[in-house]
Amino acid sequence: MKQRKPLSMTAVLVVVITGVVLGMVLCTVALFLNAYRRSILRSAQTSSRQAVDQVSNTVANYVSDMDGVMALVKSTLQTAPQDSQEREEFFDNLLKIRADVAAVTTYDAAGNLLSCWALDHQPREEIYENLSFDAAALSLYAEGYISQPHVESIFEGWYPWVVTMPAALDAGGPEAWVALDLKFGSISSYINNVGIGQHGYCFLMDQSGILYHPQQQLIYSRLKEEDTAALAVRSDGVYSESNVIYAIKTVEGSPWRVVGVSYVDELVTSNVGEVTRILVLSALAVLLAALLSSIVISRALSRPLKGLSGAMRQFEKSADRFTYAPVGGAREVQALSESFGHMVVKIQQLMDTVRREEINLRKTELKALQAQINPHFLYNTLDSISWMCEQGRNAEAVQMVNALAQLFRISISKGHELIPIRSELRHAESYLKIQQHRYKNQFSYRFDVDERCLDFLCNKITLQPIIENAIYHGINGLVDEGEIVITLRAEGTDVVFTVADNGVGMDQAQIEAILRKERSDHTGIGIKNVNDRLKIYFGEGYGITIRSEPDEGAVVTIRMPQVREEGDYENR
Repeated sequence: MKQRKPLSMTAVLVVVITGVVLGMVLCTVALFLNAYRRSILRSAQTSSRQAVDQVSNTVANYVSDMDGVMALVKSTLQTAPQDSQEREEFFDNLLKIRADVAAVTTYDAAGNLLSCWALDHQPREEIYENLSFDAAALSLYAEGYISQPHVESIFEGWYPWVVTMPAALDAGGPEAWVALDLKFGSISSYINNVGIGQHGYCFLMDQSGILYHPQQQLIYSRLKEEDTAALAVRSDGVYSESNVIYAIKTVEGSPWRVVGVSYVDELVTSNVGEVTRILVLSALAVLLAALLSSIVISRALSRPLKGLSGAMRQFEKSADRFTYAPVGGAREVQALSESFGHMVVKIQQLMDTVRREEINLRKTELKALQAQINPHFLYNTLDSISWMCEQGRNAEAVQMVNALAQLFRISISKGHELIPIRSELRHAESYLKIQQHRYKNQFSYRFDVDERCLDFLCNKITLQPIIENAIYHGINGLVDEGEIVITLRAEGTDVVFTVADNGVGMDQAQIEAILRKERSDHTGIGIKNVNDRLKIYFGEGYGITIRSEPDEGAVVTIRMPQVREEGDYENR
């Protein structure tokens, strides 16, 4: 029987997702958008018109009320004699009853101030500018006028925000004009409290521009703009522009116009029931389609892909010990699984090959460095013994030969690269004894050792090249007796040697030159040799650092990890 081919991932995605989910979602969205558009426009236009009509009627009533007050003021000014008690009592009562009237002023035919009534406030003796009354605008005042909001400027220390309503008086006396300064706060506070949706608002304007805006500070700082020029040429009505709806209404009895600004996407209120029903049906349809799709996709794609993904994560964590079991599923997933299995085998083979090559290369480099330092040290020591023999100091030469034999027994260490620190310290002490024979009474040495570190392992012949450098290049040039101090301490998980001398020291350029000596050099290669061996064996975080100043001696620090068994690092 012919084996049935598994479904392809492409066929599953196209048939299930495109045929079921996309079809249902498109139908649902089309119905929703149609109802939503009609509902949002109808609701937004109605709300904006109602809010603007309410503000306009309130402002018109206020203006009408002020017209009544103006008529009463004009009647009193024309009937009561100037400076009479009757006139004073009238204005005093008016200002107390109508707290929104800031001041009442009269002017002669030339626009000069004659009288002023304001509770507890007197006009300045010298008025530099009267923002409430402009003598150059008398012809405009005669036609009926309400000024833009401005600061009352004729009083000392009192600057209320007002609008001015001027009116002409009948001829026959010196008083030709009267002006009511009305506090604008009553109008502005009402406008501030009117909102259309969450972010909609109303503002007041005339042909010259904005009179009051609830976001006045943003307007002044140019963080917000209103296209008043375009609004000024439009008649009263409702206008829709993109997502914004403008409702405009002229205030009866004044040149002011109320403009309402609202946003379409905030005013979805009237068709909530219809939209909710459509959304619920749409959500159920999408949920059903998603459920059916998820069942099919989970069986055909999700499970095998999750298994393959988990296998990849396990391979990343432990590639060398990973064993892969192929996963099933759609045809494409099976092909991917087989390819991943082949890749795992190849990578593991390559890792084994690279690991063996790295181990061989490291061992070769270590042996080359070790072979380099042994002849260098032997040459210097034999040179010292030869010098003693020439000087007839045969007994001392014998002692040096015995010390040299003991030193080489330690350095051989049965072929091990790492030796106990206690052996390395004996090796260093043997070398110091040899050199003391040659440089008798020229230097002394001492050890300061933390005995807890003696059983840790270190690279053999680590201290000797450092001590050699301190003797030949530091103490050898001294007139006074030199001193070498070898210190051993544990720092965290590391072991730190320091070799300090009181020699001639060196500058930074000399320090850098010592640490980058090439292997072909014949002087000073010991320190770089030790540094290279430490880094090859333990890593770049370990090695040698040198701190020195001319005529201040030198301190060489050797850092290596705490190692108890050579196998801990020999294959790294």
